[in-house]
Amino acid sequence: MAATTARAPLGEQTPPSPSSGSAPLDPSQPPLIEGFSPLQRLNDETVKEKFLRKAKENPFVPIGCLGTAGVLMFGLRAFHQNKAKESQMLMRGRIFAQGFTVAAIVVGILVTAFKPKQ
Repeated sequence: MAATTARAPLGEQTPPSPSSGSAPLDPSQPPLIEGFSPLQRLNDETVKEKFLRKAKENPFVPIGCLGTAGVLMFGLRAFHQNKAKESQMLMRGRIFAQGFTVAAIVVGILVTAFKPKQ
C-alpha cells in the first residue's frame, strides 16, 4: 500500500499559525469579530427609560397587558364569588385581551422590521 498525503482543497486551507510569541486566544482581550465592537455603546438607559421608550414606540402593548390583567382579576373575583356566568364572560374577555396584545406585538415587530434604517 502506498502512503498518500491528504491535501485540503484550495478553499479549505488552514490559516497560518500565529507568531510564536502570542497565544491564539488572549483571555484578557475580547475576541475579535469582524463588524462587531463590544465597546460601542451609544447610551446606557435604565429599565424605566427603556420601558418608557418602548411604550412610546408601541403603546398598544402595555394597554393590552393592563387590559388582560384587569379582566383576569375581575374574572377571578367573580369566580371566587360563585358568579359562573360573569366569570365565564370575563374569561372570554381575557382571551380577547390577550389576542389583542399578541396582535399588537406582531404589528410592532413588523413595523420595526420594515422601518427604514437611519
